[in-house]
Amino acid sequence: MQTNDNALVLAGDIGGTKTNLAVYAMQGGAPSVIVSRNYRNRDHAGIEEIVGTFIADTERSPRIACFGVAGAIVDGICDMPNLGWHLDEKSLAGSIGMRQVKLLNDLEATAYGITALNPDQLVTLNEGKQRKSCNMALIAAGTGLGEAILFPVATGYSVSASEGGHADYAPRNHREIELFRHLAKRYGHVSCERVLSGPGLHNIYSFLQETDDFQEPAWLVKRLAQGTDASAVIAEAALKHEADICIAALEQFITIYGAETGNLALKALATGGIYIGGGIAPKILQKFSEGGFMAAFLDKGRFSGLLADIPVKVIIEPKTALLGAAVYVFSELDT
Repeated sequence: MQTNDNALVLAGDIGGTKTNLAVYAMQGGAPSVIVSRNYRNRDHAGIEEIVGTFIADTERSPRIACFGVAGAIVDGICDMPNLGWHLDEKSLAGSIGMRQVKLLNDLEATAYGITALNPDQLVTLNEGKQRKSCNMALIAAGTGLGEAILFPVATGYSVSASEGGHADYAPRNHREIELFRHLAKRYGHVSCERVLSGPGLHNIYSFLQETDDFQEPAWLVKRLAQGTDASAVIAEAALKHEADICIAALEQFITIYGAETGNLALKALATGGIYIGGGIAPKILQKFSEGGFMAAFLDKGRFSGLLADIPVKVIIEPKTALLGAAVYVFSELDT
């Protein structure tokens, strides 16, 4: 049966490298995908062009849109730090022919999506104690690093976006202090995102390359020179145990990831659970189960016992932010 376009919602996940769009309808009490498409941002001048292409291709004309965006949203406006696009809810609504456009931080959108995920869309790292009506938190490393907090309310959960990924990186030992100094020389301010992101893994690799006596295999040097995604090359070589320098870089990355996840759990008092999203975690899932992540997560002195009781789960559903944008519209906006 054909769905009335007035009852449809356009949901988007606008990241630093790609944009996912989907049309949702409410079916059986939950958002259901009608049609979806993926686009590389570098192939388009802006989101207006992408949406225009999507609508022409799918022949669907929703009247309300909600986009999860990789950047801070202030007064309905976002200047995306990793892409350079300027988005404004009001002007965007007019340019793409929508009655209303809502911008959410991408982690905010993902957080709303968590509430609609099924168990098979998650991988549990720590069972912890299952508590209801408690704070939860989300951390996600991808092109950048995002963090968000979920607070229980009468109707479910309300999400607070943040730019915690740009807060100061806190080295925990002598080795990480050396890494911090290395990055401070290059960037000045060293944020968590400088080490916990796709570029962050490459930064760690570069640090090891300059400071340690690792032998880089010729094939690795060639592959890094040819590839457009150096971090993917490093992670793949590490997972296949092909190069010691890559193994060391990924191990350093995963322990820093665990430590920052533990920091977020404490800041949010996320006794209801902490979730790991983003594009990197599913690709290196085996590293999360090897123990380094959870050891760093729990290494919080007197509060290690509290953290041991917190459920820790990895999101393996790649379209969680899209789902969350739709969840937000159907629950918060007048559709």
